[in-house]
Parts: sequence; C-alpha cells; structure tokens
Amino acid sequence: MDFTEIIMPLITLIALEVILGIDNIIFISILADKLPPEQRQKLRQLGIGLAMIMRLILLTVISWIMKLDNELFNIMDISISGKDIILLAGGTFLLYKSTREIYLKSEEEHHGYEDAALKKKVSFKDMLFQILLLDIVFSIDSIITAVGMVDQLWIMYTAVVVSVSIMLFAAKPISDFISRHPSFKILALCFLLIIGISLIGEGLDFHIPKGYIYFSMAFSFFVDFIQLRTVKPKKVKS
Repeated sequence: MDFTEIIMPLITLIALEVILGIDNIIFISILADKLPPEQRQKLRQLGIGLAMIMRLILLTVISWIMKLDNELFNIMDISISGKDIILLAGGTFLLYKSTREIYLKSEEEHHGYEDAALKKKVSFKDMLFQILLLDIVFSIDSIITAVGMVDQLWIMYTAVVVSVSIMLFAAKPISDFISRHPSFKILALCFLLIIGISLIGEGLDFHIPKGYIYFSMAFSFFVDFIQLRTVKPKKVKS
C-alpha cells in the first residue's frame, strides 16, 4: 500500500469524524451553559473525552458493532436491527431534549423563569450522564461510518484520536460563541432537533443525507452571522 492510499482515506475520515462530531460539540456546549462558569470547561473536556473513549472501545469490539446491523424483528415491512433501536432511542432523547431547551429558552425570554419547575437547578452529574447517553449514539453512528470507508483498524484509531483532539480545541470557542449570542443558541437547538429527526428516520430505514442537513445549517449560521455583523440594534428612545 503506497502513501496516497493511506493518507487520503485518513484525511477524509478525520474530516468526516470532525463533521459528525459537531453534533457532540453543540449538545455539550448547550448543556455546559446551564452550569456555573467554573464547571463548564470541565464538563466540555469530560464530555468530549468520553466520546473518544467510547469510540476507541467500540473499535475494539468492531465485530460486535457490525452485528448490530443484523435484523432482530420486522414491523410493517420495516426491518429493525440493534443499531436501529439505538438510533431510535437516541433520536427520541435528542428530540425531547432540544424541544425542551427551546421551550425553556422561550420561557426565560418572556417570563424570566417565573415557573418553579423552570428554576430547578441542574447538577454536574446529570449533565454528564446526558452527554454519555448521546456519546453512545453518536459513537456507534461514527464507527459504522468509519468501517464503511476503510479496512485498516489503525487508520480508524488515528482518525478518532485526531478528530477528538480537534473537537477539544474547538469546543470552548464554539460554546462561548453560542453562549454570547442567543439567536445562535436557538439555531443550534434547531440543528439538534433536525439531527434527532434524522436519527429517528435512520432507525426506521428512512435515510436523510447528512450533507443536506449540514449544508442547510451551515448556511443558516452564515446568514445569522452576516445579520449579526451588519444589523445594529435600534436604540430605544426614553
């Protein structure tokens, strides 16, 4: 195997893993924003670190992962496998979580968290547990994608370590940016909402090309960024 046959799949896989990791970063950033400032960086590092550990562990049991694609049962001519069940569960959780966060954000803007249920404090352990659940879902999706692209296990290991290292560096700037700009936070939550629908669709054997999702969201972020830079807030006359 020559150099180009090694480096090109590696670079492609790293790029793909980073793109797929955007879901992780956004989800972790939104959860971290609910914690006190001194705990946010720790949650981001642990959350992304767990994502890497999860991926590396799954690579060691790659034969078991591939068996998840085997049909377990059939519902209305829809084949359901172990992977489908995980995607359905993860998609439903992400759908619930993003919808709830949008609702809480709306209540915060309009009512200032007057409802006692909305004032409920969150704990570091609760946030970390939620991240762990989504890490499992995203990791399985990521590893199955990697297996479909390359045969060499060491390339997969390298791509995972490099991509997660990039995610670690990118997490804080992305999290800080989303925290500073509420409109981007809503946009990020809508992105997670779409990802949740996409996961449920995949679990039901209805595949939505991820390229469409990422392009549409990138375009939305670009438009919002242009608006942020060009439209100045109107001064309210007293």
